[in-house]
Amino acid sequence: MFFQHIFESSLAHSSYIIGCQAKGVALVIDPKRDVDSYLEIAQKNNLTITHIAETHIHADYLSGTLELAALTGAQPYLSDEGGEDWQYEFPHIGLKHGDQFQVGNLIFQVIHTPGHTPESISFILIDTPATMEPVMIFTGDFVFVGDIGRPDLLENAAGMIGTKEIGAHQMYRSLQHFLDLPDHIQVWPAHGAGSACGKALGAVPSSTVGYEKIRNWALQYQNNETAFVEELLSGQPEPPRYFAMMKKLNKIARPLQTAVPQYNKLTNETFLDLYHKGTTIIDTRHKFEFAKGYLPNSINIQNNKTFNTWAGWILNYTDPFILIVEESQLDDIPRKLMRIGLDHVAGYVTPDTIPHLGIPLEHQQLIGFEEMNSVLGKSDIQILDVRNAAEFSEGHLPHATHIFVGTIADNLNKIDRTKQLYLHCQSGDRATIAASILAKNGIKDVKIYSPSINEWKLKGGTLVQ
Repeated sequence: MFFQHIFESSLAHSSYIIGCQAKGVALVIDPKRDVDSYLEIAQKNNLTITHIAETHIHADYLSGTLELAALTGAQPYLSDEGGEDWQYEFPHIGLKHGDQFQVGNLIFQVIHTPGHTPESISFILIDTPATMEPVMIFTGDFVFVGDIGRPDLLENAAGMIGTKEIGAHQMYRSLQHFLDLPDHIQVWPAHGAGSACGKALGAVPSSTVGYEKIRNWALQYQNNETAFVEELLSGQPEPPRYFAMMKKLNKIARPLQTAVPQYNKLTNETFLDLYHKGTTIIDTRHKFEFAKGYLPNSINIQNNKTFNTWAGWILNYTDPFILIVEESQLDDIPRKLMRIGLDHVAGYVTPDTIPHLGIPLEHQQLIGFEEMNSVLGKSDIQILDVRNAAEFSEGHLPHATHIFVGTIADNLNKIDRTKQLYLHCQSGDRATIAASILAKNGIKDVKIYSPSINEWKLKGGTLVQ
């Protein structure tokens, strides 16, 4: 058996290529959209990709199943569970609980594991040349290392009211079947630490059924379904806005992106024409470089491991946008954007273009501990905390107003424009995003506490709950 785990850190996403070397065939499970990595792995190992499988209709990224099928001719093996509202709307081989299929000498058994989503399935692998006992389970967003998939995304991200409690009870019942599996089976999930598909995912890429039985919090409620549901639904992070779009696009036939896109470099004249027409500008520079001087109305989303998450929060899927990006990042950033289906890139310019556009630059006001601490309790200031709700509840600056950065454009009415605004987050990154969104909406006199909350605590800063 050939096995390789592919981890994409920007989405904390795991996919897998499993092959039968005797027959020269392979299966890819839960592929990302930039599928060239799977083709390269298969070629290097003399394998032909003949099967593609998904554990469920994903919300956090755009699946590469259709791209991979178009390039290889491989058949998609997808869930037909969950009822009529949860059916894939493009040709595929449908799978239900108890089904099995073969990839060369490898057998994959299907179990229906609803909870995270109604159609969720997991795949149990039997490597027949070695043993007829199951050796691995690919759980998707059902069981993670140390956590389980959240059941609230359909309600909180896709607006399907009343589904999270149903999903939580389904998850409880699915876990009872997981508990019946042999302890030795390896667990390979679709996500690791950093994913918004759970609240406490472990950083270790895989586990075993036996380890999860003693370590995973969700498997300690075997006789208390009510307490399990309450704990599962509490403290989940805000689901990114783009999740609803992924749920829609991953069910249907859609335009394909079979190669990493190559963006058009804009002339100064073309850039200025689009800029003055109001095209959204995403500046991908480091936050400190952005703060020194940026184009009015541009939004700073640094190119780090959360770039696509914040792009998915902020950008509209129907509108074009322009990137300010270094040439050296023109493979990385297109991959990150295509993985969540943000394909309407009008072009790019490099940061060294900015001084030559003839546009007066704006600047962000960055402050440190002393100034931030000195204004606490003053009546003529407003402190804005743009972290998520769980972070805010754990401890925040006195009298702070909480508006999560992903929803700040929808909550401008909560900002008192008669007061000096002070802004902060956990480490400074989200505060820069939030300040650039505020500036685009006319709120420009903002002071940003750029150090981290940890530094605030180390220097004796006050936090309240």
